[in-house]
Amino acid sequence: MSDADLTRRRLLLAGSAGLVAGGAAIALSGTAHAAPRAAAVEPDIDPTATWGARPPSGTISVLDNRPVKIIVHHAAGPNSTDYSRAQAHSHARWVQNLHMDENGWSDTGYHFVVSRGGWITEGRHESLRTLRAGEGLVLGAHTSGQNYDAIGICNEGAYHDGATPPQAQWDVLVSLCAYTCQQYGIAPTQLYGHKDFNATLCPGVLHDMLPRLRTEVAAALG
Repeated sequence: MSDADLTRRRLLLAGSAGLVAGGAAIALSGTAHAAPRAAAVEPDIDPTATWGARPPSGTISVLDNRPVKIIVHHAAGPNSTDYSRAQAHSHARWVQNLHMDENGWSDTGYHFVVSRGGWITEGRHESLRTLRAGEGLVLGAHTSGQNYDAIGICNEGAYHDGATPPQAQWDVLVSLCAYTCQQYGIAPTQLYGHKDFNATLCPGVLHDMLPRLRTEVAAALG
């Protein structure tokens, strides 16, 4: 990733300053840091059109209710050391192809995907629009029994066998969760891992990190 790409990352306060969860204004190249204490600002999210998503094979259902929880996942794919935006887009296409061609789903199952380099891509179509509106929930396919009231956020990589997420990925996960909580009125305590609901290893070590995630999201919300 070039220096220009690194410094572009990610949350903007008044157009420029990246903030960590504690609220100190710093610029850390290559990362997308948590939202300011006063309010969670919208992180930089690449919509489906930007990363070249396929059209859904069926209808995308938008429910009238708002989600009440966030469920964290990992993709269980390679732990790439390519932290570029192009890799994030390639990974988003890989996830969509897997879900559509192998799982037989109409689109990506997750609402959003966070790359190891800290780039966020919209997963299932319409997810970004409804998040910005803070109303409605795109019916996903990420957690059996929970898709009618939960936002699914996937993290690139496999974290069930000793690996840990890069700092950029973690920081952006915090900021995305904070913004999602703000938009939908979800309490930071309502952040879960896939394995809380289904028999799976997902999201690996990220499940052990959920207490920290809840704390940092709460701090980001102020």
